[in-house]
Parts: sequence; C-alpha cells; structure tokens
Amino acid sequence: MKIAVMSISGGMDSTGVLLNFIRRGFKVFCLSFDYGQKHVIELTKLKRNLFALNKRGFDTEHTIVDISGFGRMLGSSLTDDRKTVPRGHYESEQMKETVVPNRNMIFASFAYSLALSKAHEHGVNTFVGMGVHSGDHAIYPDCRRLFFEQLEKCCHDGNWDGGAVEWFLPYIDETKVEILNDIRVSCHELGLNFDEIIKNTWTSYAPDKGGRACGFTGSDVERVLAFVELGLVDPTEYSQPWEIVKQNAIDQRG
Repeated sequence: MKIAVMSISGGMDSTGVLLNFIRRGFKVFCLSFDYGQKHVIELTKLKRNLFALNKRGFDTEHTIVDISGFGRMLGSSLTDDRKTVPRGHYESEQMKETVVPNRNMIFASFAYSLALSKAHEHGVNTFVGMGVHSGDHAIYPDCRRLFFEQLEKCCHDGNWDGGAVEWFLPYIDETKVEILNDIRVSCHELGLNFDEIIKNTWTSYAPDKGGRACGFTGSDVERVLAFVELGLVDPTEYSQPWEIVKQNAIDQRG
C-alpha cells in the first residue's frame, strides 16, 4: 500500500498535488483546516471534488480540523473581520496583509503527525504533500524551499522513526501555469473532466455573498493570469464577466 497525507485547501495547487498522488496509485488521507478564513467556501468546493473522485473509485479520506477560534486571533486580513482583503498583485507590499502567521507550519505539523502515525500503523514509509509553489514566495516566507528543508530536518530529528515520512512538494519551484498544466495531465490520465475539477477549486480570498470569486485579490490575479497565458477560460464563477476579470488581471500585472 502506498500512503500519502496532505494538507489540502481545495485550491488549484493542493488539488493538483492530490491528483498527482492519485494518478500514482496512492491512498490519500486529506486534512483541511477551518482557520476562520473568510473564504471558507473553499472547503465546500473541495468536498464536491472529493465526492466526485470517490464516486470514480479513487481512494481518499477527508477530515476537516477546526482551529477557527485560534485562526481569528492571528490578525490577518483573511481571518479578521475588521480588515479588508487588499486588491492587487501578490508582489505588492500591501499583500503582506494576507499573511496568516506560521500558517504552513501549523498545517504541515498536523499532516506530518498523521503521516507518521500511518507509517507506524501500516509498516510502510509515507509521504506528506502540500501545494506550496514559487508564485507565493515573494510574499509568503513559509512557501519557500529553505523553510521546508529546515522543517523536514526538524520533523526528522524530533520524532522516533522520522525518516519514515518523506515530503512531496512538486510545485515548490513551479509557476501557476505549470501547475495548471500538471492538473490537465492528471485529469487526462485519470479520465476526469478538467473543467469540472477546476470549477470546484477555489482561489479567491474574497468571495461575494453569492459565493462567487471577486477576481481582484492577489490570489485571483495570479490564477487568472495562468489561464490567460494558456489561452483558457477559467470555469470558476466570478462576480463579473470573464473578459472584465481577465483585463483586470492583465492590468494588475502591468
């Protein structure tokens, strides 16, 4: 048995990692986190994709860990109702308002603990997967290779049999375009409808009251630009028509 545990938000990146594991024959234990994020709709979207995958016979299990009370204490615009999620490109200084302190350390710690537990339970080496990628490096230090190299050593040294768990970070040096292409490959190999899978991934930090992506936050802009570069239309529902959303993203890129 090949076992993987992953921290999965339901965004394009973590969904891509999940599909990558599935196409290589892994049983995947998925951990998601309600950390008080304003875009908690991502978990509803994720459930739709996981239901569709399980209906097709792909082996996943899903647990949502509720740390919402703690998350709302952390002062990020993603979790604090007194703050507005900024608009613009990730490289803008204001995007630091979207940082949730130590978020990936928190998520990775839970995932690693479960992966080590599964390694002991089944007597096999396991993997921890996360969808961190290069596009986030400018604003999120906990998405960088150096952070995960040090984290891996810390987990290895701080646990009995720590070597039984390996990290799987396939997108850490890749762009959103490369991630999108990998999802296309996975969908093709697994016989999945690419548009249906992508439609149920969530990226926007500021959904409207109707549950539509706003198209203006840094996460939106980066996603839209990937579709633009590939000549594709994002099947996700936006609060404005695609042509307006696309032009906004192009203007933000400069």
